[in-house]
Amino acid sequence: MHILQLCPRVPYPPHDGGAIAMYDVAAGLVRAGHRVTLLAINTPKHRQPADALAHLGPNLRLELVDVNTDISAIKALKNLLFSRQPYNVERFISPAVGQRLLEVLRTGQVDIVQMEGTFVAWYAEWLGRQHGADFRVPPLVLRAHNVENTIWHMLARREANPLKRVFLQTMASRLEAFERRYLRQFDAVAAITEADAERLRAMHCPEPVVFIPAGVELSRVQANPAAQPKPRTLFMIGSLDWLPNQEGVEWLLREVWPTLHAEMPDVELHIAGRNAPAHLLAPRTDNVFMHGFVESAAEFMQQYDLMLVPLLSGGGMRVKIIEGLALGKAILSTRLGAEGIAVRDGHDIVLRDSPVDWLTALRTWARGELPGRELGAEAARTAATLYDNRRVVQRFIDLYEQLLLPAPAGTPAHSPPV
Repeated sequence: MHILQLCPRVPYPPHDGGAIAMYDVAAGLVRAGHRVTLLAINTPKHRQPADALAHLGPNLRLELVDVNTDISAIKALKNLLFSRQPYNVERFISPAVGQRLLEVLRTGQVDIVQMEGTFVAWYAEWLGRQHGADFRVPPLVLRAHNVENTIWHMLARREANPLKRVFLQTMASRLEAFERRYLRQFDAVAAITEADAERLRAMHCPEPVVFIPAGVELSRVQANPAAQPKPRTLFMIGSLDWLPNQEGVEWLLREVWPTLHAEMPDVELHIAGRNAPAHLLAPRTDNVFMHGFVESAAEFMQQYDLMLVPLLSGGGMRVKIIEGLALGKAILSTRLGAEGIAVRDGHDIVLRDSPVDWLTALRTWARGELPGRELGAEAARTAATLYDNRRVVQRFIDLYEQLLLPAPAGTPAHSPPV
């Protein structure tokens, strides 16, 4: 098969969850013998050269279109006042991307188009408008990395600042309207968690809505047997320009850390992630260490002991948890943080929600009473059994083959979305 993968950024290097999810599927499809044309919006934030994916071989062709997706206060204000589109989607809408997409489809004999996430879902409707006697749109698959509006609704509900809450509510409402309209344009939707699949069905997305989790190329996150974590250390890793991660760090530092640090001043908390806001980078004297971007998540994780995932808002799947599982780390997470991942409290992870319960779990860990070695061993088994990238890629291939089956007699031929 020839798969066209439309991405809102170049998914390389595979450092964060979104990039890992896109890159590993493209690489896995190529390894399985398929051809992939990866058409990516080349953003200022994640700019890459034309040969960024050359290491994946000749069956992967990278097509880049430069688009300035940088956030602009003036453009955001104009959007708020004069547009109904959500600003965080509008930044990714570009006629140049649409034209390049059309060129590839007209010349490349593409079997399947897979669009990666809500931010590029607009192009499904745009393609439908190009339908003509000489051009038919292949089956369109949306890979829903998140149900974006649910994240913004969660953020808005907990926001104390009235002005910021109004902004978040406006964005959430616009995202919900956008997703209800544009996600209906696809021939299939692949949700990254079962919970998101249920949310998408509640929004009346046409079937099939299937659950295909994110996977991880396990060879990239193999544990180093010689690596010994520093005792009495906690760590968190995640992109700090993503609002739910910012919210989680702030909650941890406000609701949990002061009490824990007062009781155990020798315990260290290490936080890694790119683009942290200025208030999180201010100098501290309470054993909290901000590392910024780290080149190797696996090396960072193995330097420290207990992994923390204090997520309060969100959807989709935390790929960093999958990497932590694969490395055999003991993990303390909120239930929402581990949503969509087949883990069980006390078996291969520890799940707690309130500050009081987090403190209780952390005291247990500090006393050496948390069975970290056993949790880590089960975590590694869970990752290898369920989240090996080869299994995930095969589920996509099965979906593509289903969509390409000839229609039963008497069934109208496939037509593009309208």
